[in-house]
Formats: sequence, C-alpha cells, structure tokens
Amino acid sequence: MTQERPGAAGNVDSVFVALADPTRRHLLELLAARGEATATTLAEGLPVSRQAVVKHLSVLDAAGLVTGGRVGREVRYAVRPAALSTTARWMAALAADWDRRLADIKHRAEAAERAAGEGAGGGAVPSPGARDAP
Repeated sequence: MTQERPGAAGNVDSVFVALADPTRRHLLELLAARGEATATTLAEGLPVSRQAVVKHLSVLDAAGLVTGGRVGREVRYAVRPAALSTTARWMAALAADWDRRLADIKHRAEAAERAAGEGAGGGAVPSPGARDAP
C-alpha cells in the first residue's frame, strides 16, 4: 500500500470531499483562470447566490484548495495548489502500486502458461477444433 505522512490521508480526504461538488470544482476552475476574485465576482457567472458561493469557498478553504485575503472591504480568493499537488502525489503512488501488482499478476500468468506448455510436449498447444491427421 502507499506510504503517507501522518495527516496526509486527512488532507487527501478533505480535497476529495471538496471536489465532489460540481459547483466547487467550477469555482476552482474560475479562480485558476482569473488568478483571484471576490465571492461577488464569482457569483455573477453562477446560478447560485453570493452567500452560497461564500459557503462553497469556505469548504475549499478548509481543504486547503483556496485562500482568502482581505483587501480593504473585500475578500479576494485565490487557488492554493499545494493540496492538489499532495493529492496528485497520493494518487500517483496508488497508481504505481496497482501497476506493480498488475505486472506481477501478468508475469505469474505468463510463467504458468509457459510451464503448462512445456509439460504438454514441447509447448505447442493445439487450437480448439484441430484434429489429428489419420
């Protein structure tokens, strides 16, 4: 299984929870494209209220995906890529584990096939339906 630092699993879990909602994914995409934006600006292009956008942004913030900084009376939000990078590394390690396991299964199956072929008199396996000539 993959090895993680303590607390990394919780961070990955919170990222997946935050990204499970299509509105939050859309907000993240908008912020990535714009660099930074206020909740009011983000709400203009969405079918939800500004208050709903603020709630979605707070979930993204809790997951470490965005950060909000006060500039005067406004709170401007921007993407924080570190949490996504951590999640991507976790997923890559998990994929590497599965690739290794599948390669091991393939090698074992090939070895078993070779062993069965050698035990059957030279390795040639007749095709189904092939008959011996009289």
